[in-house]
Amino acid sequence: MNKIRIGVIGAGSISDMHFASYTKQDNAEIVAVCDLNQERAAGKAETYKIPNVYTDYKELLANPEVDAVSICTWNNTHAEISIAALYAGKHVLVEKPLCKSVEEAQRIQDAVRETGKILQVGFVRRYDTNAQLVKHFIDHGQLGEIYYAKASCLRRLGNPGGWFSDVERSGGGPLIDIGVHVIDVCWYLMGRPKPVAVSGHTYNKLGNRSNVQNLSFYKAADYDAERNTVEDLANVLIRFENGASLMVDVSFTLHAKKDEIVVKLYGDKGGVELEPEIVFVTEVLDTITNVTPQVNKKSIDIHGAFQNEINHFVSCCQTGETPISPVEDGLEMMKILCGIYESAAKGQEIRL
Repeated sequence: MNKIRIGVIGAGSISDMHFASYTKQDNAEIVAVCDLNQERAAGKAETYKIPNVYTDYKELLANPEVDAVSICTWNNTHAEISIAALYAGKHVLVEKPLCKSVEEAQRIQDAVRETGKILQVGFVRRYDTNAQLVKHFIDHGQLGEIYYAKASCLRRLGNPGGWFSDVERSGGGPLIDIGVHVIDVCWYLMGRPKPVAVSGHTYNKLGNRSNVQNLSFYKAADYDAERNTVEDLANVLIRFENGASLMVDVSFTLHAKKDEIVVKLYGDKGGVELEPEIVFVTEVLDTITNVTPQVNKKSIDIHGAFQNEINHFVSCCQTGETPISPVEDGLEMMKILCGIYESAAKGQEIRL
């Protein structure tokens, strides 16, 4: 098969995961990069030997040599660029979240169906080897019916600032930035049951805590300690049509002893902890038994997960196969996320 010629739109920090993964993919070639910051785009072009550099994504999409794009821009531009790319005849890998609203997500889904092009949502945790191992066990009935899951992604000090903390560009704080990952991987492993209701809370108590000394954290390139319009903490209970439920809490900042990530699922035949370390829990001869699989990484291998994600995208572009994180799942996730923010604002459960 011919190589898929890739354009990367958005050259911020997450784009390096895309660039590095494409360069290791024998069936892909990066031919273009675009960023509003010309110097940054040129720097990526030099690093990764990319021939075409743009500051206007529309010019990149007009290049007939580009077959597919990775969209690594601010959340508020995902819908606009995705739809334009699809109608320009390009396949699309768009970073999570799919967009900022349910209405935008619906328009993207409509564009996918009208154009027949591939759109893959960057739910990278689905592509981690351990997540796929857990799915394999679940699909073969090892856990039975999954009826409850819980997840946490708590940072004690980790508001990146910049566009991440600007609700107009990001759509929200830890819920839409890091919460989407753990909500999605739980939902995916539960079999993607139809969500019917959410009850959520958001809190703005601590701000970005830019005053804290002696503890470093990641800061966006456009970090500005004076600007923060997103929540510190969010929690939610999600109910599904099949009776299952999912409980999640996430934070950018919290008076916690340490950062914490937890992903747990419970079935009527067994349970599993995917994070912080993969372990299955079952019964053997009437004895509750922990079963630890022999795997390369006990927790997520983020570089490996991105490589798997990119490999899958390139394969789907070549074969026409539907991605394991299709636009339909991106739309359902936006219904959940927007429902949580609405629930928090109104102080009541929201039916989806």
